[in-house]
Amino acid sequence: MKLIIAIIQPSKLEDVKAALSEVEVVRLTIMDVQGFGRQKGQTEIYRGREISINLLRKVQLQIAVNDDFVEPTINAMIQGGRSGEAGQIGDGKIFILPMEDCIRIRTGEHGPEAI
Repeated sequence: MKLIIAIIQPSKLEDVKAALSEVEVVRLTIMDVQGFGRQKGQTEIYRGREISINLLRKVQLQIAVNDDFVEPTINAMIQGGRSGEAGQIGDGKIFILPMEDCIRIRTGEHGPEAI
């Protein structure tokens, strides 16, 4: 079992959800987050003054999957989250973490069956 965490552009959320749905990944958690990477924020003019905005709005997805769903999930996220054919800086990142256990609260099931 793996926990996949992806940080993507907010404008790509619907595309990523559609791509995940095509590979039958339908359980996910979505959070609004802020951060910066190579983009290093942006500069805007407000009331005649230049202001640096260091934190950019992003969307974080968390998806727990069984091992056989890892590659299809990653490929769907790349397909839905990439800007254009080659992509652009700021398209996001995907992190894959080992998951020791999963427990369904309603039934008490453990492991892959609980996902």
